Amino acid sequence: MSAATTRSRTPDRLCAEAVDLARAAAEEAAAPGVVGEHTGVVSEGDRVVTHFFECKEMGYRGWRWAVTVARASRAKIVTLDEAVLLPGPDALLAPEWVPWSERLRPGDMGPGDLLPTDAEDLRLEPGFSGEDEPAPDSAVSADMAELVEAEDAEVTAAPPRNLPAAPSRGSIAALAEELGMRRARVLSRYGLHVAADRWEEAFGAKTPMAQAAPAPCVSCGFLVPIGGSLGQAFGLCANEFSPADGHVVSLAYGCGGHSEAAVMPKPPQPAPPVVDETRVDPFPLRPSRDSGSVPVSDDETAELGHS
Repeated sequence: MSAATTRSRTPDRLCAEAVDLARAAAEEAAAPGVVGEHTGVVSEGDRVVTHFFECKEMGYRGWRWAVTVARASRAKIVTLDEAVLLPGPDALLAPEWVPWSERLRPGDMGPGDLLPTDAEDLRLEPGFSGEDEPAPDSAVSADMAELVEAEDAEVTAAPPRNLPAAPSRGSIAALAEELGMRRARVLSRYGLHVAADRWEEAFGAKTPMAQAAPAPCVSCGFLVPIGGSLGQAFGLCANEFSPADGHVVSLAYGCGGHSEAAVMPKPPQPAPPVVDETRVDPFPLRPSRDSGSVPVSDDETAELGHS
């Protein structure tokens, strides 16, 4: 180790003793009453020393005021270099800054919010606009140009060239519009995979609800099919009592609201009553002659129960 290195690590005596100068500089830079006790001194180089003072300001726990002083070679006067507020080893720091595009999460957008899409977004690719290539029966198409050259004719700017090249119903652009492809950009293969992974994670076969379901959604009557390539693996749930109502679900997802989960049993028929209270049973005042309870008598006026 060289002598210069040893000297740079040892604080200069005059600079280390300039505590009052450093405190005055810290109090001038800070608000009144926020500069605390002197906590230490560190050598920054030859005749350059930094003094640390405790920071008592609210919200800056563990921070400290750092005041650097220095003196010229062979000089007796110590001068001020700078005074700043720096975080200490145990300081409370703000989290690392993250761009808004990486902080955004599903559900963060509210009414009136706009989410710009990057021009190089990997989830999108150019769609079919129909403007790059003329229709097959157009007067300026490649087939018509060859026909014009064979017939030794010219294509002028007069009608019918200025008229629509082809009927809108039979054009390629109309077919692309019917298929939902005539847009500036459409989902790329990467965008399809990202959406499929996200939907599979939320309402897929590996969720606890699907694991306990009696049957998958592919056999459920509440499943609404969707078009496109995603329709081969996903659909829309239309069961208001299902936790996935209104959400895109995997065909392998399932829940207890499956349309064929259980057949509702018929209501049981009540047993016939022991005592029928809906019917009146007649009771005669006199017993029948052949009942045997009273001997036969010629006296019709005899009282019941007497011979």
